[in-house]
Amino acid sequence: MSMTDKRPVVIIGGPPTSNGDLHIGHIAGPYLGADVHRRYLRAAGREAVFASCTDDSQTYLVTSAARVGLTPPELVEQSTENIQRTFKAMGVEVDGFSPTDDGYKALVYDYVKRLYDKGKLRLRKVRLPYSESTGEFLVEGFVGGGCPTCLADSRGGFCEGCGHPIDFDALIEPYSVLDPADEVTYRETEIMVFPVSEYREQLLAYYEERGPAWRPHVLGLMRELLAGPLPDFAITYPVKWGLPAPFLQTPGQRLNAWVEGMPASMYCTEYALRRNGKPKAAADDAWLAENDARVVVFMGFDPLFTWGVVHVAELMALEGRYVLPDTLLVNEFYELENEKFSTSKGHVVWARELAAEVPRDIARFHLNLTAPEFARTNFSRAALEKVAGERLVTPWNELAETLAKLTAEVGGENGSLPVSTEATERAAAMVSRFALNYELEDFSLSRAADLVVQHVERLRAATERTLKGNLDQEMLRARLGDLFLELRALIGCASPILIDLAERAAEAGGFEPRITAAAFDVTHTTAFPVPSLEFPPTSEV
Repeated sequence: MSMTDKRPVVIIGGPPTSNGDLHIGHIAGPYLGADVHRRYLRAAGREAVFASCTDDSQTYLVTSAARVGLTPPELVEQSTENIQRTFKAMGVEVDGFSPTDDGYKALVYDYVKRLYDKGKLRLRKVRLPYSESTGEFLVEGFVGGGCPTCLADSRGGFCEGCGHPIDFDALIEPYSVLDPADEVTYRETEIMVFPVSEYREQLLAYYEERGPAWRPHVLGLMRELLAGPLPDFAITYPVKWGLPAPFLQTPGQRLNAWVEGMPASMYCTEYALRRNGKPKAAADDAWLAENDARVVVFMGFDPLFTWGVVHVAELMALEGRYVLPDTLLVNEFYELENEKFSTSKGHVVWARELAAEVPRDIARFHLNLTAPEFARTNFSRAALEKVAGERLVTPWNELAETLAKLTAEVGGENGSLPVSTEATERAAAMVSRFALNYELEDFSLSRAADLVVQHVERLRAATERTLKGNLDQEMLRARLGDLFLELRALIGCASPILIDLAERAAEAGGFEPRITAAAFDVTHTTAFPVPSLEFPPTSEV
């Protein structure tokens, strides 16, 4: 997706499972990336919508609810509220976070029925793990065991470690998640499946066309998966949680929660557009191929098989009705003090708590700078305070103070300041460099955050030299005009990351943060009081 592409962009944040709140690993992964990209597109004058919803049908909800002493519906309600509060606290501005209401369910059933009516689903006899004590089948989040590909402890469906699918009866030494001491056997049953292998050639062609926006780990896994046979994907399971399956051949069964991924994305897109005054004719209208939207999904690596293989194959099976995802922008794992996040062990930093302890611009800056884009990265509170304090807060505040002194020397903030051609060229160069990191082809939160640091220091040094230059009034006004123009460009370019600073600066200066070279192709500008960044470090880390 380039700056010249004017097609509407649909941004999906992989639906979070409603089995708890979001920690900073969740935010530093898909949601901050989706928010930054949407803010960039809007600041560049392009049409974009960012949508998501909770994933309420996952079996993980049942196991999590049992662990905390709630019913699954109670946990869904609590978690959904907490997730939305966390998004607000971190400045993740979702245009539409849809409920899983009757409209949502209707679109899920419509989507599944389309696949069924076109003859794309099959009835299969399979062996599934089974609890002898409870008389229930154990699938997905109900069953654990060793991954047959990488041997890591995993769950049914797919491995969170290597990303490979795990066939119905392939877990090594399976155990019940709810009761690890329970005896696990296997029993045969008939379920409805989607035969992914029938779309292998189409998937190979699809991935051969993927461009540089797709990260190497993603394409590597796709090559690995598509090199061999692909397992059937369960459409239904004989379990008690989830949406009831609509097929006469599978009475009493439920839809596999992962089946909801694509229709959920379509529904929350329509919900977002409706909330923003742009209703569509039908709930899936924005995704119709005829409307030619560019779809990008921000997500973690672990469910990539489902999103990158199964869901794409489903859309292919619907024979051109829908657009295919333009990009799956996948992040790796984010660690805490060089260990994996663990809610059960209390090794976690909740995103809302971090936003309450430090200004959210500081939190967003550090999570951008350390984003797990191509490999596991690490969060450390000590590193946040040191890096944000030394590289961002201190130089920014020195820049603001020096500009205030220079402004006072030319008689305050009233009056027009001349701008040189060189300054407009430098502003255009800033826009170009930031845009490279905000566009999907080379999307990088960490490089964008690093550019903020680079230009804050550059302008700080330039203002300091100006203050010490003993310039006459005419030359000082000319120099100050250039500095304020470049500062406005920096504020615009940093606005997807430093959202509160950009808003305060824009209010003080009477301008709208933009990320276009044309916005800074001017001959005059004005000075304004530059807001400071407040970040008192803690006395003890």
